[in-house]
Amino acid sequence: FAKSKAKDVKAVDWDLVVMDEAHRLRNVYKTGNVIARTLKETLAHVHSKILLTATPLQNSLLELYGLVSLIDDRVFGDLESFRTQFGQANRETTLQNLRHRISPFCKRTLRRQVQQYVPYTKRIPILEEFTPTQDERDFSNLVAEYLRRPKLQALPDGQRQLISLVLWKLLASSTHAIAGALETMANRLQATLDDPDTLDSTLLDDDYEALDETAEEWDDEDQINDKPLNVREAIQQEMGELRLFKEKADQIRDNSKGQALLLALDKAFKELERLRAAKKAIIFTESKRTQSYLQNLLRDTSYGAGLVLFNGTNSDTQAQQIHKAWAQRHAGTDKVSGSKTADTRAALVDYFREQGSVMIATEAGAEGINLQFCSLVINYDLPWNPQRIEQRIGRCHRYGQKHDVVVVNFVDLSNEADKRVYELLAQKFQLFEGVFGASDEVLGAIGSGIDFERRIARIYQTCRKPEEIRSSFAALQQELAGEITEAMTQTRQLLLENFDEEVHAKLKKHADDSQTILNRYERMLMDFTSTALATHAEFSGENGFNLQSLPTSTLQGQVPLGRYELPRRSGEAHLYRLGHPLAEWLLAQAKQIHLPPARLRFDYAAYGARLATLENFRGTSGILQARLLSVSALAQEEQHLLVAAVDRHGNVLALDDPDKLLRIPAMVTAIPIDLPDSPLLQHDLEQRKNALLREINDRNLSYFDQEVQKLDGWADDLKLGLEQEIKDIDREIKEVRRTAAIAPTLDEKLHWQKRQRELEIKRSKSRRELFRRQDDIDEQRNVLITELEDRLQQRVEEQVLFTIEWELV
Repeated sequence: FAKSKAKDVKAVDWDLVVMDEAHRLRNVYKTGNVIARTLKETLAHVHSKILLTATPLQNSLLELYGLVSLIDDRVFGDLESFRTQFGQANRETTLQNLRHRISPFCKRTLRRQVQQYVPYTKRIPILEEFTPTQDERDFSNLVAEYLRRPKLQALPDGQRQLISLVLWKLLASSTHAIAGALETMANRLQATLDDPDTLDSTLLDDDYEALDETAEEWDDEDQINDKPLNVREAIQQEMGELRLFKEKADQIRDNSKGQALLLALDKAFKELERLRAAKKAIIFTESKRTQSYLQNLLRDTSYGAGLVLFNGTNSDTQAQQIHKAWAQRHAGTDKVSGSKTADTRAALVDYFREQGSVMIATEAGAEGINLQFCSLVINYDLPWNPQRIEQRIGRCHRYGQKHDVVVVNFVDLSNEADKRVYELLAQKFQLFEGVFGASDEVLGAIGSGIDFERRIARIYQTCRKPEEIRSSFAALQQELAGEITEAMTQTRQLLLENFDEEVHAKLKKHADDSQTILNRYERMLMDFTSTALATHAEFSGENGFNLQSLPTSTLQGQVPLGRYELPRRSGEAHLYRLGHPLAEWLLAQAKQIHLPPARLRFDYAAYGARLATLENFRGTSGILQARLLSVSALAQEEQHLLVAAVDRHGNVLALDDPDKLLRIPAMVTAIPIDLPDSPLLQHDLEQRKNALLREINDRNLSYFDQEVQKLDGWADDLKLGLEQEIKDIDREIKEVRRTAAIAPTLDEKLHWQKRQRELEIKRSKSRRELFRRQDDIDEQRNVLITELEDRLQQRVEEQVLFTIEWELV
């Protein structure tokens, strides 16, 4: 979506961009990754970016290079220099260096680290075994033999492996899924008789929603096969076979796995009853045609009344009706975003939570939705990619889930490969049971999972006999055992984990501090709003109000009347916040009010809580002044309130006591008044300002040092890449010398001497080029440092907001 709107996204001056599912962008350094490279260029002007991903990095550290480059292109040099330094990161000093370089950018927290604060429930597996009918087995064998042929006209050149993998998965999904794909292939073959360039990677887009994403991850293309002498005849023959396969598939209306699903639903719903969980299930499939088959299968059962579909388009009649009713119900509320795609997704999830019993979803469509109110996940067809399975289960088994999550899988007892795939996923990856499912180390070892899928597809493609399948899967397990090693686990821990050894203490402290700050700002905003809207709203409690009339006609159409809450506690209320148009308008009006010197009486008892450090000032009075301090640096402006107060006896209110004083309810008793000058008050204000400026300066100095270190590392990386070229030439010269020394004939010796001279000339040229390019890099670094120094120049402005005479009673 963002790629398709790249021009619009680039035109916005974003303060912050948050990229969820950021692992989808980790191969940005590869020229073929169009989406990632487009987004990187589109967001290059954005200073602040946050990348979020729950998927651990795989064994290749180049992905780390890719992700960091999305945030800042000058953390590392170019790809080659990174590969030279860290490509074989097996020495502790190398890893420590890399850890130091990425520590300002990479923060990783494992589920086990937050279990104390985010309780997780368990996963309970249910395996439903089934045996297909003879017709189903015969049809499956027929298509399998077709897919194993060395040459196929229906599959695009260069993408044989990719499309074959999709077809194997559709064959395992349902006869309806593969039937649609066979028809698509036959139709495209018909088109190639007139246009040989018709076949491309969009061949099965409508049959397999995740094709684009899989293709994006798919690196290596197959060799282009030689065309048969009579291409037209070969296409016509294969097209006839595909149509015959399609006819056979259409004759199999009821799938044995479909009947197994009905039995599994009954078992699983009984388990939900035992767990006292809501009777809701989400069924995942990789095929939209299988989704339609399951809808028809369940429509006339007891599950039919609460059935709802969810996929990448959500364009069926039921989805449109649900969206229409949802939009009418929430009209005028913040729930309606205005984007039909996003609102339809929200409407379907709400329907499933409130009225539905079974949702049938394609995983491509369901990515990013939260279903923690559902405790039953059914994998109707099982992805070969462990990451996808983890993401499926994670829709329900996530923060906020109150019950153990039941996970149902199906295994075809007549298919040796299907059985072995399930064993591998269940036992080796431990996806379906326990508190956490697959471990971070195991998921990290197989990375994106695409290569793992490819390896499984190769077994399906090449192995026919059960003993061949068992042997191949045993070999795959051995390969995985080598990849999931203690050394690799330690590497990942050293690089990405434990950036802070006191992670538990910090989590708790950050949670407490964040809540304290949030509560304070929420209270201040609500206190301000209750005063500003005294004649326009009815306030109930501390966290909400009913807006009955607008304070100005300029807000008409932007701010609806009704219930507002902070934080929002009911789904129908509007979320009130600092950036809400109503709050922004009220604050803008308040900033324009002239505040002459006045006398205020503060009522300590009316505050309702104890402020111990102010109790000694009860019964006395003094002067208080508030100033706005604006500091501009690093192309950003920050504003601070400076508040200082003294009493009539010459005592200064220390630390944050002046701020506390302003929290207490007060009444104006005289305005305007003449106030005497107070050198003591001005001195305290000056001290507070200087302390704040020192703090800002120290922070900016730390930032400057960090940026200089980063630029030094970047420059050194680029120089290292240049020096490596010369080292490679040196190595080649030594090899040529050795070869010349043992050459048996004069002609050969002369040949190698000539080659040595050519390399030495090349080395001399490279050395001159090295010095020139090193100077260029130093010049670039100096320009960047100068720009950084300019950005660090501070501009300080002060404004007196108000001065009062206070009395605390």
